[in-house]
Amino acid sequence: MDINKFYRGEVFDAYRYFGAHLTDGGTLFRTYAPNALKVSVIGDFSDWDDIPMERVEDGRFYELTVPEAAEGMRYKYRIYGKNGSFIDHCDPYGFGMELRPGTCSVIRSLEDYSFTDDEWLADRTDCRDKPMNIYEVHLGSWRRKNDIDETGWYSYSEIADELIDYVCKYGYNFIELMPLNEHPCDESWGYQSTGFFAPTARYGTPAELMELVDKCHRRGIGLLIDFVPVHFAVDHYALTEYDGTKLYEHPTDDIGYNEWGSRNFIHSKGEVQSFIQSAADYWLSVYHFDGLRMDAIRNMIYWNGEDSRGENERAIGFLKSMNSGLKARHSTAILAAEDSSSYPKVAAPVFDGGLGFDYKWDLGWMHDTLEYFQSAPMYRTRDYHKLTFSMLYFYNERFILPLSHDEVVHGKATIVQKMNGQYPDKFPQARALFMYMTVHPGKKLTFMGSEFGQLREWDEKRQQDWDMLKYPIHDSFREYIRALNTIYLQYPALHYDYDPTNFMWEDCSSTIRCVYAMRRKSAEGDIVAVLNFSDWYQADYSVTVGEGYEAELLLDSDDQLYSGNTPHGGTDYTYTDGRLDMNIPPFSGRIFLLKKNKS
Repeated sequence: MDINKFYRGEVFDAYRYFGAHLTDGGTLFRTYAPNALKVSVIGDFSDWDDIPMERVEDGRFYELTVPEAAEGMRYKYRIYGKNGSFIDHCDPYGFGMELRPGTCSVIRSLEDYSFTDDEWLADRTDCRDKPMNIYEVHLGSWRRKNDIDETGWYSYSEIADELIDYVCKYGYNFIELMPLNEHPCDESWGYQSTGFFAPTARYGTPAELMELVDKCHRRGIGLLIDFVPVHFAVDHYALTEYDGTKLYEHPTDDIGYNEWGSRNFIHSKGEVQSFIQSAADYWLSVYHFDGLRMDAIRNMIYWNGEDSRGENERAIGFLKSMNSGLKARHSTAILAAEDSSSYPKVAAPVFDGGLGFDYKWDLGWMHDTLEYFQSAPMYRTRDYHKLTFSMLYFYNERFILPLSHDEVVHGKATIVQKMNGQYPDKFPQARALFMYMTVHPGKKLTFMGSEFGQLREWDEKRQQDWDMLKYPIHDSFREYIRALNTIYLQYPALHYDYDPTNFMWEDCSSTIRCVYAMRRKSAEGDIVAVLNFSDWYQADYSVTVGEGYEAELLLDSDDQLYSGNTPHGGTDYTYTDGRLDMNIPPFSGRIFLLKKNKS
């Protein structure tokens, strides 16, 4: 490793130098502790007695080869401060850690698995003009062996086939996994990291995670991972005051801590930049993930996420440099930003003045849409344009439409529960909501459980309520989502999200009726959705779509197949003189395919 580049924040593979590396002569340990008095390595191989490490390079780096240190052994660095006291730290670049409440790093080989996904990686794209339907998963609570034992998780290997079969069957082509970096507290969901290079031991070994990724690729499923570049856990055995000083964090506490109570990285230091971007590259290079969803980017754009404090120019500069470097190394990998700010060009190339992300979560769309469906139908005429507003700014960024984990916890209720009214009214509204989401431009993301109408808020310690599927209304809801997802994956008109000529409102002025008509265009055929979000029957509704087409109904959300009220095959509509005429039941929608009449 070029240490000058490391100091300048230009290194993307520092993990190849730092950490614990198995060699023919034992294990080579390296760490960076510039302000330490001295450093020792301790572990299973030394009965936890000090083995002093040697200063190397410019005296700020420490290394040592230990012949007795082998795969699977635990270790820590004992770092002595200037006053002679010490703290035992896990390895910032460690490739494994022991299961909580243990806090040791574990020697892990990264060569124990051979990938078979060369063809997948060669053909991979960032899906700009292709479908991207993401199923967001917390691996420890999708399915569990049991909810009684707090460690009742399946391993990466054990869950792989069942999870992949499921997403394939129900029409998703990407999985996004919430953070898998090691973390001490289950309740943090992985966002308070102590091991940025260590897959959590909750679910097994690095090789088992590699197997999960590889199996996804064999089945045509892309895999994204949540990545946290903003902050880290406060635990002193990890990054906090690593060498006895604030090495990775801000030196002042007013900006050193954030709203989650964790430590903020100091993004202006080159060695911290090299650390973070090397962690990002690590998941893409070593584990073959297809992209990163980067958490809380607003907190890098503005000091502690508060625009009143002004822009954090050094952090913004780092984001641009990191994203440019990652795209240079992984041109087809997806970089997505979770950003609640209105900062311009988040999802635009750096050479075009952007931050270098491929996509940005449209949190405005999410909040407006959910607020609309939470409101009573009598207020939806007033709020009609909450659902049209998104298209006024949509082309400013490349957006993903998220209905994520953040919206189904902490008293917010699940997606189906958010729907206004009593239990029987929630499902038709949710079916209409998901149809609106499917036809609206933007890639899609849905949190696990939403596809079958989970009613209980998500709890990281319990698996999803799969037993709800014994009730026909939940089982049919999942079949409806499957039908929607199949349409989304099949029809190219729904894939060209960022071409302004691809979308148009056929009707966004039926305020009193609360009816909308949306159109997506392509040479292979147009998709038109007609949606009634009111609680009353809309008789004699018509929308002009143009002459010379053949109109085919693809899906009716009120079909009895999906626990609606319209007999299967009994949907009434006509297409004459370039106009679709129909009667639309309450809280329902229809998707039509329009193809040019060859005659």
